[in-house]
Amino acid sequence: MDFVLRDVRIAGMPPTPFDIGVQGGRIAAVAPRIDADARSEEGGGRLVMPGFVETHIHLDKSGISARCDCGDGTLAQAIAAVAAAKARFDEQDIHVRAARTLEKAILRGTTRMRTHVEVDPRIGLKGFNAIRRLKRDYAWAIDLEICAFVQEGMLNDPGAEELLRQACALGADVVGGCPYTDSDPHEQIARVFALAEQFDLDIDFHLDFDLDPAWMHLDEVCRQTLARRWGGRVTVGHVTKLSVIDDASLAAVARRLADAGVAVTVLPSTDLFLMGRSMKPHVPRGVAPAQQLAAMGVTCSLATNNVLNPFTPFGDCSLIRIANLFANVHQLGRPADLAACFAMVTSMAARLMNLADYAIAEGNPADLVVLDCQSEEEAVAEIAQPLFGLKNGVRTFTWPAARLHRP
Repeated sequence: MDFVLRDVRIAGMPPTPFDIGVQGGRIAAVAPRIDADARSEEGGGRLVMPGFVETHIHLDKSGISARCDCGDGTLAQAIAAVAAAKARFDEQDIHVRAARTLEKAILRGTTRMRTHVEVDPRIGLKGFNAIRRLKRDYAWAIDLEICAFVQEGMLNDPGAEELLRQACALGADVVGGCPYTDSDPHEQIARVFALAEQFDLDIDFHLDFDLDPAWMHLDEVCRQTLARRWGGRVTVGHVTKLSVIDDASLAAVARRLADAGVAVTVLPSTDLFLMGRSMKPHVPRGVAPAQQLAAMGVTCSLATNNVLNPFTPFGDCSLIRIANLFANVHQLGRPADLAACFAMVTSMAARLMNLADYAIAEGNPADLVVLDCQSEEEAVAEIAQPLFGLKNGVRTFTWPAARLHRP
């Protein structure tokens, strides 16, 4: 053994103490007691997991609040403000801002991430190239997936589709779109699926981002997923429409999603900030009930989305804070519900991203993050601080545990 982490509780396993042995960057043993003459560290009964899984963030346009007027805080204004700003981005600027945001995520215990990157005639492939470089630069600390997507439409934005195709050919890990900004949403959906088939990629759509339940593009995404047999490889983000439908309608949607194999990512911070501003005095929360969908068999995650820009002018990249925010919004307090929120930023988020090696098990990468708590529900309820983390057996960050200096 190169290293043994002693006396920890493993997320998703019985609440008894375990030791975890690491050798050659991988987990070599998990047992109640490991006898080995190796460097070791005491966990003190704290909770350990393979790291948080960020399924939806925009590194390329993070950290630009000072450059943009957030206006009245509507979705349309946020899109317009960022469209104007990104025309002035260069590759180095994107890399510097994105690195700053990525480091925040690493320091808060994230070890896997999917970032959406815009490609269109205004930005070209500058963002894509900058984030590809970032992926290489930070491979020592985080596994980064790049989802190339069109934010402002495809059919109504000449040149966007070809740029998206180029990004796929250059190595994008996932392909996505934003049908509600297009002049022909169903045709955009069809063309994104065609690109996914051509390049054998998973799909991640921004979808149904308003509070009008009279229509949904979700139906077409489920139909295409079934028709093209792409189940288990499609995710939809936001779907705020699902926050304003009754339980019977939600159950019907959940059946369609589960049957088609379409996953859902809910983005509490952005959705709370942008949705329902005009519906005063009783402003709706606008956050889709992921916990109900998950209970009905839909793979769900909670994620950060935007950080310090007109879509979300705050954020510290803490996924445990996002889980806590979601629990507050949906008034979840039972231990089982809080544990489910924890799963949506860890194990279920990993399932959404089809991460086959995400688990503390022999042979898997030694990705370990220790939280200052003893259970999943405690982590969410108290927004537990990550104390330190390993990536492939190498320490990547440390936060000293807080302590009182008594008189």
